[in-house]
Amino acid sequence: MNQIELFETLLKINKPWHIHDLDVDETRDVLTITVSTSETLFPCPFCNTMCPKYDTRPRQWRHLDTMEFQTYIKADLPRVRCSTHGIHQIHVPWAETLSRYTMKFECYVIDWLKEAPISAVAKLLGLSWNAIAGIMQRAVERGLKRRKKKRPKHISIDETSFQRRHEYVTVITDQTTGEVLHIGDNRTKETLAAYYKGIGESRCRSIQSISMDMWPAYITTTEEYVENAYRKICFDKFHVAQYLGNAVDKVRRSEHKQLHADDNDVLKGTKYYWLQNPENMDKETEEKFQVIRDSSLKTASAYAIKEHAMCLWKFASRQWAVKQWTLWYNWACDSALTPVIKAAQTIGNNLWGIINAIILQRSNAAAESMNSRIQRIKSRARGFRNRVRFKNVIYFHCGNLELYPSC
Repeated sequence: MNQIELFETLLKINKPWHIHDLDVDETRDVLTITVSTSETLFPCPFCNTMCPKYDTRPRQWRHLDTMEFQTYIKADLPRVRCSTHGIHQIHVPWAETLSRYTMKFECYVIDWLKEAPISAVAKLLGLSWNAIAGIMQRAVERGLKRRKKKRPKHISIDETSFQRRHEYVTVITDQTTGEVLHIGDNRTKETLAAYYKGIGESRCRSIQSISMDMWPAYITTTEEYVENAYRKICFDKFHVAQYLGNAVDKVRRSEHKQLHADDNDVLKGTKYYWLQNPENMDKETEEKFQVIRDSSLKTASAYAIKEHAMCLWKFASRQWAVKQWTLWYNWACDSALTPVIKAAQTIGNNLWGIINAIILQRSNAAAESMNSRIQRIKSRARGFRNRVRFKNVIYFHCGNLELYPSC
């Protein structure tokens, strides 16, 4: 077997194509494989009808390296004149249309992108950031095109920050599979409406629960597109804890300021005691915290109200859940602690969604986990220039898509 036959075998170059020449540039460590054909009839890329060659255009594709040599496939690529579709460039078996990389090379890049950020892969392969980002974008477009329309029963809706200055994207996650279903710009009514319109009325009716925070734009849009949304929207325990945790911290800051004026620093350095889960405390911290937690401090009272709310998430009866949360609400509003009262009023206005979460036993844990994963990806990449690239990365890593070309 000579060199040409060897490379034809390795590259799977078959008729009507054959390797015409091999050129090794030792000064640049580059191997160029020239491929040609003598055929004059080729299938139209749209209708597959055999059509006469119209002309040729020189093209080159980056391939997997051969030893330490960067390898390129080069060919004069024919265009055909189809009586139905006009003049178009034909398909080649080693690369996708309009790509300047072979399918094998794109598969290799995709494998690396699963392990490292775009900048690292670009440096490794000697390509520009834009070139690697383009391969990722084609992979995502390919995956979204292949994805079958899903009929999710339980979804989570959450926003994640894209840049500073309150720049957000809305991420919709399938709670059952944990995959990202849709990413929309901003967090407006139009953002979520685009998703509901995209899946259609039938799939909207099949949704059994929607976990979200208490963002009015998400609530009103879901009520507009999802039947009986009032019984399906679930406000997560995490967000309730967040509201109450912020209220406890505001009470602590106000009380510490008053006590410090009287030379009493009992609350100094205790901020994270009140915010931390007691189960995660070491023994020494727990003992210190127990002393101030069981005191008559206003902060201790606010903390007790918050912790009691966290115990009201395991009812099987809607009636009992409403009764106990109503008692809690009255206690919070009678506390004379302004931040706690404000948080309780927010929770009271949205109690119906909290009760749904309890009865349907749904949480936004999948969305919060996904948000954390996205933030880690963003941190590893050190940010993104625009939303398109940010969304591509989320779909690439979290969309459970078929990313590889059919090589």
